[in-house]
Amino acid sequence: MSEPSYIKLYREGVLQKRAREAVERLRECRLCPRECGVNRLEGEQGFCQTERRAMVSSAGPHFGEESPLVGLHGSGTIFFSSCNLLCSFCQNYDISHLREGAEVEPDTLAGAMLQLARGGCHNINFVTPSHVVPQILEALVPAVEGGLDIPLVYNTGGYDSVETLKLLDGIVDIYMPDFKFWDNDWAQRLCWAGDYRERAMEALREMHRQVGNLEIDEAGVAVRGLLVRHLVMPGGVAGTEEVVRFLATEISRDTYVNIMDQYRPCWEAQKTPAINRRITGEEYEQALEMARQAGLHRLDDRVRTR
Repeated sequence: MSEPSYIKLYREGVLQKRAREAVERLRECRLCPRECGVNRLEGEQGFCQTERRAMVSSAGPHFGEESPLVGLHGSGTIFFSSCNLLCSFCQNYDISHLREGAEVEPDTLAGAMLQLARGGCHNINFVTPSHVVPQILEALVPAVEGGLDIPLVYNTGGYDSVETLKLLDGIVDIYMPDFKFWDNDWAQRLCWAGDYRERAMEALREMHRQVGNLEIDEAGVAVRGLLVRHLVMPGGVAGTEEVVRFLATEISRDTYVNIMDQYRPCWEAQKTPAINRRITGEEYEQALEMARQAGLHRLDDRVRTR
């Protein structure tokens, strides 16, 4: 396997420069579409309630991700606390809403990456990274100096700023965004993100521009590219038909898509009757057929639990 491009950027000093630029953006934080404008360098909190340091909930090999990420030895997941979406039905609400975890220094985060890599994980999988991009880049510098040389996965809810994603060009190898909603009314109601569809569309276009379609090596392990997740929700709340049509027509018919069926009412979902139930088998099969009819053919339709 050829070395990840972030190593070349480190040698050229580009990675270090991007890390400094990203950290400076915390001074008036507009890392994500929330554009809170708070000074996180001085301890101010915006929507994500995260200050200067990233908070990490857990780090370890994960075997429940998509098969191209897991391989034989697992995906090296680092779960960041908090989130820039805070969905009312979040299955990881203890990490996102309750912010379970601890603040970490850059060297500590770098050490977690190196430990996962030395344990044989095929990649470093940053889970919910949108609000901590500067901290990731800052920690990546000592991680590279320590010998990190495996692909990086940006595992996001899809509510990302293109300007922030540009800082990751040539650094992230695999983008794995959700496309949660097509209907902005539902996005506003359930995630307080009334512009979700537009921001997700822009983000996916930029991600695909950077890394292209998912590339998988001879061992069946992903090395580069875009992998999209879409969670089927009760009653068509997620807008599956429109989402898969967008992916097929405006991203690529070769987009690798995981149509997920593990929705269950969590956190405050019971307050919204429309989503206070699991999906039916028929709803899931309809979602798969919508994807096929749209022209998508690289479908990972197995249940994956995050």
